[in-house]
Amino acid sequence: MPNKALRIMIADPLHFHRMQLERLFNHLGYFRIAPVSDVHEFLTLVDYGCEPFDLVVVNAILAEGALDLPGFCLDNPQVRHGLIYNTQEAALGTLPASGRASLQMTTAQLPDAVSLRRLMKGVDPEASESAQPWGGTVRQGHGG
Repeated sequence: MPNKALRIMIADPLHFHRMQLERLFNHLGYFRIAPVSDVHEFLTLVDYGCEPFDLVVVNAILAEGALDLPGFCLDNPQVRHGLIYNTQEAALGTLPASGRASLQMTTAQLPDAVSLRRLMKGVDPEASESAQPWGGTVRQGHGG
């Protein structure tokens, strides 16, 4: 069962993308989502939040030229896990090995349901364990 207390931020300048991602997270059982549309909103919520975000999902074009997103996410105690999508091919190799567990980057224009489900296995491992079928054997009684 998903941890409904997880805080997730979706940062994308396109309203349609934010809505699509929020709907995908809702289908996975996550509802505590903060959608933001610009870098100022993004920085304000992360920097002045009362508790850390468990996951920040950011479109790379949101901070184009204004902010080093990988560095910001890796060095910020208010961001536990991050996904930066719509990145340039060249940016993929810049992620230090130490940060690869907590930050993922992809060139995909928008994450799909499969990639978000895979991402959430790392962010919310208890949910993926409980979603697995029971490992025991089932015995059927013989009717008499």
